[in-house]
Parts: sequence; structure tokens; C-alpha cells
Amino acid sequence: MLRMIVFTVLATAAGGGPVQAAPAGGGTVGGPYEGRPTTLFDFAPGFDVRTVPITDATVTVTAGGALRIETGHAGSWPGVTLKAPAGKWDLSAREYIALEVTNRGAEQVTVHCRVDNPGANGADHCVTDQVSIEPGAVQTLTVRLFPVPWKLSAPVDLVGMRANPVHAGKIDTANVTQLVIFVGKSAQDHAVEIDNIRAVGQVQVLEASTFLPFIDEFGQFIHRDWSGKTHSLEELTAQVQREDRDLKAHAKPKSWNKYGGWADGPRLKATGMFRVQKHGRKWWLVDPAGRLFWSHGIDCVRATNATPITDRERYFRALPEPGSPLAFYGEGAWAPHGYYQTHSPYRTYDFTRANLRRKYGEDFEQVFADTTHRRFESWAINTIANWSDAQIYLSRLTPYAATISFDSKKLEGSEGYWGKFHDVFDADFETRLRQRLEPEKGLTAGDPWCIGYFVHNELAWGDDTSLALATLISPANQAAKIAFVDDLVAKYETIEDLNQAWGTSHASWEALLQSRTAPDKAKARPDLEAFYTRTAERYFSTIRRELKRIAPEQLYLGCRFAWVNDRAARAATKFCDVVSYNRYSYSVEDTRLPDGIDMPVIIGEFHFGALDRGMFHTGLRRTESQQDRADKYAVYVRGALRNPYLVGTHWFQYVDQATTGRGDGENYQIGFVDICDRPYPEIVAAARDVGGAMYEYRFRD
Repeated sequence: MLRMIVFTVLATAAGGGPVQAAPAGGGTVGGPYEGRPTTLFDFAPGFDVRTVPITDATVTVTAGGALRIETGHAGSWPGVTLKAPAGKWDLSAREYIALEVTNRGAEQVTVHCRVDNPGANGADHCVTDQVSIEPGAVQTLTVRLFPVPWKLSAPVDLVGMRANPVHAGKIDTANVTQLVIFVGKSAQDHAVEIDNIRAVGQVQVLEASTFLPFIDEFGQFIHRDWSGKTHSLEELTAQVQREDRDLKAHAKPKSWNKYGGWADGPRLKATGMFRVQKHGRKWWLVDPAGRLFWSHGIDCVRATNATPITDRERYFRALPEPGSPLAFYGEGAWAPHGYYQTHSPYRTYDFTRANLRRKYGEDFEQVFADTTHRRFESWAINTIANWSDAQIYLSRLTPYAATISFDSKKLEGSEGYWGKFHDVFDADFETRLRQRLEPEKGLTAGDPWCIGYFVHNELAWGDDTSLALATLISPANQAAKIAFVDDLVAKYETIEDLNQAWGTSHASWEALLQSRTAPDKAKARPDLEAFYTRTAERYFSTIRRELKRIAPEQLYLGCRFAWVNDRAARAATKFCDVVSYNRYSYSVEDTRLPDGIDMPVIIGEFHFGALDRGMFHTGLRRTESQQDRADKYAVYVRGALRNPYLVGTHWFQYVDQATTGRGDGENYQIGFVDICDRPYPEIVAAARDVGGAMYEYRFRD
């Protein structure tokens, strides 16, 4: 335990008045940091637990100096509050708060830490983060106080990015009043121990008047240096020879066949195509040669990575002249969120393509493709996953999953993060699907290297009545609404019987068709659930029929669920060969289908990111460093390998997103390689370690 500061905590104990906590060492909070963590709480001998306000919890101090919290299950958010000494901490120069959490219970537990300003209510004047911990495990829970490690001395108007240097964050870091540590509502009691609560990192103040431009000619952040940053053309090109030596030194795993299947494992029936089979008590993919295959893959394997430059030209130090070999300019319109949602179309520039041109020469696209296949073998990656470039995967050197995306008439009453749901009852749905599948004939259809097809991505499935309610508030000419009303006519026969069941007062069936008002959800629930199921099953059955028409021997890999309910998932299990989830969490070891349905599942997306290499956003799951990112990658994939239902994990994505973001502003540090095509050695080492031994690891009991 760190013991660096003396403080006094005054709080109202659960059973009495103000009490004083024990001292923790020397120094003062808010003073000179000198790079050292600042201890906020040290539960040393003498700490008085009566200083800790509790909610449906009991607290004790362990012999080892940790605070043990035992939560009940009567309240919604059982836990404890740790109040700041003298009313507040000044953490204005700190990046984040970290604490060690040990799960002493018998079940996995998700522990939250909320950092409060005065007036915090769970949404405003606070920041919160969480960590999920297996029984007996220890995890570091971190809560970022400031969004990035750089603070501007004054406001600068920056647009088009999910995160960037700012003048002020979500909370006033100079006035942190308390930490609230809690678990979510649960039917289980939990026991955790917390220790080593400290403020970590140091925010660098940048002078606002000289901040622009902040992106160099390679697409990197100007105002910070880091290990692996590219400083010159010479450094960029020298990387080619260094990586060549590395790839030669790390060959493809010896136990793999040409598909990346387990040549040393059991020999099963070879069909010449990928398929699924339960072997023993675990699900597997089986490769065309009849060998067990587990899909260790990466998404977005491509050489394109454009960033908008319209209204932002001053962000960039040295954009090339139009007509030059590096003039990778273009135009974009896709922007479902963020600044460019209302500023489209927009001009773009692609730093990734420019850097590949600098690095590999005029034939950079082919060299990049060849290098990618070499990398994947060396990194023990055996799948080119979703959103990837056909010119790369159709060289048929690495197995791949094909991407099927198409648009069709929408269910007008629906809504979702990526847009409205499809009207699967409209003939346009099947027509557009068929049109999209036609070009796959002679390419991916019938190709032994093609594992199968993902169709769509992260659709707005909502709760288990949402699509039915959306249908009822849609226009009268909506095909789905006509189908729903037909179902209701068949069931109730008269509008009076429907009105009695739903508590409505529609004058006629035509009046119901014209109505844009949703019924009482509770009263209409049986009919809403029935039509939701019909909608979901029509969606999956239509796609399966059309896929199997052009590619009868290839796998239907589902729609990559992100927001989903059990009713939609059950429908998927009836028609998909493998059900897919994009699961951004720290573990998928316990991922299951509803009702104990026994069939294979694949993870279509996951990632972790860190802010130690000059980027502004960690992506959807944060880590504290590249090594921490690599460690969490290994934990995630090994957990998936232990899961008997999972047949693969696909990392999102191959190359870091642009520092200044894509059309919707995403600017995540989530690549296996950076924007200069330089691999991150930490995560590469983790992939080699996990992937090289994954078959033996999964096969054992």
C-alpha cells in the first residue's frame, strides 16, 4: 500500500456523529505531484469504518489493510461512500483515479466507482466507470477525471471528434467531494475488498494560442512524443526491413494447416468448405480439410482510413498539394452522428493511404495486402473478418468472413443508433437482398476460403415489443402495419373485441390502420410479442433462404447483435448457423444464448484502447497502457476459448482510426497497427502467445 499523505476524513457514520480516520503518511493532496500517485485512502490499522456511509452494505478492514465491503440485495445500488478530507480534493492536474478491487464472493461481480462534484446525481456533476471481476480475481478499476491527458489553457473550437484536448472536462477536478463505490442491483450478495485508492497521471497543459495546427504530415498528434512515433520519412521506410526480420523470426504456428486449422488435432469429416460441429462438449468451426478451426480474427482489413477536413483545414500542418502522389483526397457523406451529420457532404484526406504510399511505393496496395497475409500468419491470426477489402481476402491466403450490407424500405416508426429497422414485410427487402447477393456468385459463393456471411450490423432490435409498437405508429401504407392489422383481424374478427382487449376505441379496422398512436403496452403485450417474433423470424428466414440459394454450403453468421433482447436472439437461433454478437466487454467467458440454447456463437467485434501513444479516445473499453491493452486482449480471448459455445473472436479493427476521426467522429486507438502502418508490439505479442497455443488450450478439459 502507498502511504504518501496525511489527511483527516470527517463523515457521518451509520450509527453516530462525525469521527476521524487514521493518518496515511506524509504530504498534501493538491501539492506538487512529481509524477507520483496521490493516495486518497489508505485503510491502515486504526482506520475507523464508522467514517464510511453505507447503503445496504457492511464494511470492515481486513488484516491486510483493505476495506471489505459486503453488499446485500435489498437496494438498487448497494455500496459505500468515501468522502474527501476537509470536504474536497483538488485533483486538477490528475488524469484518473484508480483502485484495486478483489472479488471475495462466489459469483462474478461488476463494481462501479463514481467520482462526484457537489450536486452529483448519477448523470450530472460526476464521472463513473466499472470493472467486472471473476471470483477470487483482482482488477484495477479506473475512472478518468479528464477526458485526455492534455488540457488546453483556454477554449479552442474543435469539431468532428469523439474526444480531443479540451479546456474543461465533465467535472470540476479541483472540487472532487467523494467517491461512491457500489454494485448494481442483484439477487446475490457480494463481497469485495478495495485498496490502494489513488489519483494517477498528470495532465499536460497546452497553450491554446499555439495549439493549431495539431496534426503532422503523417496524421499524428504534434504536441506529444511517444515510443513508436514516426518522426521522418526515413523512420517510416526503415520500418519495412525491421518488420521483415520480425516476421521471419516468428513463423506461422507449426500445428496449423494452410487454413489456420489444427493440423495436429482430430481429423473430422472434410467437406471442402467451412462448417460447424460440436466436438466433445464444445462447439468448433471445421475447416475445408476437416480440421478443428477457431476463428482468431481482425475486422476492417483494408488500406483506407479517411478523415473529414472540411471546416478543419487549420488542424493539419502539411496537407499535400492537389495532384501530388500523396494527394489522397476524397469526398464523404456518411455521418450518422456528430458534427458532419449536418455538414455533409465533406472533403476528406486519407493519411493511412498516404503513409502506405510513402512506405511501400506506387504498388502500395498490393504490398500492403501481401504484408497483411504475412503478418496474420506470424501473429497467429487466421481470419480476415468483417468490413474488409475484397482485394485482400480474395487472394485466398487467409480464411475470411464476407460482409453483406444492403438498404431497403424502413419501418418508419422505428428508431435506432444506426438508423431505422427494415420493413421485412415489404417486397423491397427481399429484392434488395437478392440484388446485393448476385455479385457474390463466382467470388465468395462457393469459395472454400470463405467461412460464411455476416448480414447487416448492430440493428435496432430494441426490447421485445419495440418493433411491433414501431409498426403501429407507422403510416397506413407501411407493409408491416398492413400485415400486423391482418393478423389482428384474423385473431379478433371484430374491432370491438380488439378494443376490449387493448383498452382502445378504434372505430374500425381502417381507423386502426390510419392511427399513429401506440396502444397501452401492458394490455397489448401478447399481440405485440407475437408480431415482434413474426418480424424477427421473417427477417432471419428471408436472409437464410436467399443466402443458401447462392451459397448453400457456407455459413450464415447472423447480424452481429449489439442491442438485443431474448426474443430476437431466439429467432436468430432458428435460422443462423452461428449467432454473432459484437460484445464490448472485458470478458465473454460466460456469454450464453437464451434458454440454454446449444449452438455456436461468434464475437464479431471487441476492442480495447489506451491514450499513451498520442491518440485522444480509447474506444469502447479503456485500458491504461499498451501493455494493459495487450493483457486484456489475452484475458478476453482466453476467456472465449474456455467458453464451449464460442467459435471465434474478431477484433475491431486492423488500423487505428484517424486521430481526427472518421465521418461520425470516432477516433479510437484500437488498431493492431497505427496510422503509419507500424504494428503495436505489445498486442502483437499477446496475439502470438494466445493464438499460437489456442487449439491446445481450448481442446483440454
